[in-house]
Amino acid sequence: MALERNQNLAAKIDHTVLRPDATQADILRICEEAVQFGFTVIFVPPCYAEQAVKALAGRPVRVGIPIGFPHGLHTTSAKVGEAIEAVGVGVTVLDMVMNVSRLKSGDTKAVRDDIAAVVQATPGAEHKVILETGYLTQEEKRLACQLVIEAGADYVKTSTGFGPGGATVEDVRLMAHTVAGRAKVKASGGIRTLAAAQALLDAGAERIGTSAGVAIMQEWYAVTGSPRS
Repeated sequence: MALERNQNLAAKIDHTVLRPDATQADILRICEEAVQFGFTVIFVPPCYAEQAVKALAGRPVRVGIPIGFPHGLHTTSAKVGEAIEAVGVGVTVLDMVMNVSRLKSGDTKAVRDDIAAVVQATPGAEHKVILETGYLTQEEKRLACQLVIEAGADYVKTSTGFGPGGATVEDVRLMAHTVAGRAKVKASGGIRTLAAAQALLDAGAERIGTSAGVAIMQEWYAVTGSPRS
């Protein structure tokens, strides 16, 4: 990607900390980093959602959480409950893990209804659906994208970062081609360098999910000569 085409890189990054061993200090740190580096979305574990919202009060940073994380095998009512509770404390971005088992079992209605229930229960939120592409065939990826569109979600997303493999240029291209503007694409999973982020944006991703946002931005500043560090 030509540098001039990506001047607002920070605003395209969902700055994330979802490790099981993440501490309250880590949550407060990424809140501070979001303000410092210009990230407009952070992702935190659900148990820290309210704390993150309060820490960012008055700042132009949205707080997101994962739903049905990390495997998507929760019941629909559990996912809906997670989503409603999160929105109730000020979360505005929800990344829901698709039920891969249902998809691979051929139960497309269950997959669609599962997603739609969360979307319909939280109409003011932005909804992304994590396909966990490492488990899927090419045809299953296309089918999953179609179901996400039918369910009314805003984005299809590659991976949780906890499954087999992460974001690839090939998967992002396939997903972008399949949704064809009817939804957006978020790349996530194993993105740790500026070159990787730029390649995925070039392939059709509109957002990047990563825990390496600061390192990526520091690379960006070094390349562009920005005084930030």
